Amino acid sequence: MSINIMGASGRGETEQWDVAPLPQVMIEPLVRTALLEDLGRAGDLTTNAIVPANHRGRTALVARQPGVVAGMDVARLAFQLVDPEIRVDIRKPDGSRIRPGDVIAMVEGNSRAMLMAERTALNFLCHMSGIASSTAAVVDAIGDARARVVCTRKTMPGLRIVQKYAVRVGGGSNHRFGLDDAVLIKDNHVAIAGGVAQAVRRARAGVGHLVKIELEVDTLEQLDEALELKVDAILLDNMSVEAMAEAVRRVDGRAVTEASGRITPQTAPAVAKTGVDLISIGWLTHSVGVLDIGLDHAPS
Repeated sequence: MSINIMGASGRGETEQWDVAPLPQVMIEPLVRTALLEDLGRAGDLTTNAIVPANHRGRTALVARQPGVVAGMDVARLAFQLVDPEIRVDIRKPDGSRIRPGDVIAMVEGNSRAMLMAERTALNFLCHMSGIASSTAAVVDAIGDARARVVCTRKTMPGLRIVQKYAVRVGGGSNHRFGLDDAVLIKDNHVAIAGGVAQAVRRARAGVGHLVKIELEVDTLEQLDEALELKVDAILLDNMSVEAMAEAVRRVDGRAVTEASGRITPQTAPAVAKTGVDLISIGWLTHSVGVLDIGLDHAPS
């Protein structure tokens, strides 16, 4: 995907989103598991055979594409779990807009350790930056519209916390983190319950008073029923832009409105103009491309 780093919002390449970093205790198990998967039973055979044990080096994390950086703390942890003495000097923190050739960070220390951690660090950094960049592309596309761009639960197993963090870094927001966050009544729930009213009634009886209830609707007729039931949020699933606009008019602020269904940076502006509160996009996490970043040897 092509990323416009000076989009409709007019944000510059150096602007950063104010997003709280993930605590190390949350990301360390992911990074440690990835390193162990890569090192296997014998470690890095290539590096151990070629690079002297005491050799020290200097490398640079360099952008190959324009986009938004996300995952620097994760990448740094990959290097430092292999060797705590490796120094990572971050030049472009998470949220920074970058261009090809930009140095994102300088890495210095034991050369063996750097090469052992290289692929794990880049796997996280490129993937998370790809998510942040794609999110930013949609956010830029809708400009000053009131809608917020949100991700879904369509995440890669085990990576949800870092993927949803990357969405926030790109200027988006998060939908549910899991099934225990809120109630989202979908078509299968309605079918098993025997109707929308029955499903909503059972949900209200089965959860606490602080839990929000969202109902998925496909038609304006279902929307009218949802409004009578006074749910907290309504998911407008795969509706046309015209139907969405009518739905927002009928809701008239009585519930949060969420648009969903194969929304792209090209179609998002029209969706945002309907006045919906949220635009949810699954591909931001389930099938987004990476942002190309490399680790280059930097002679002293």
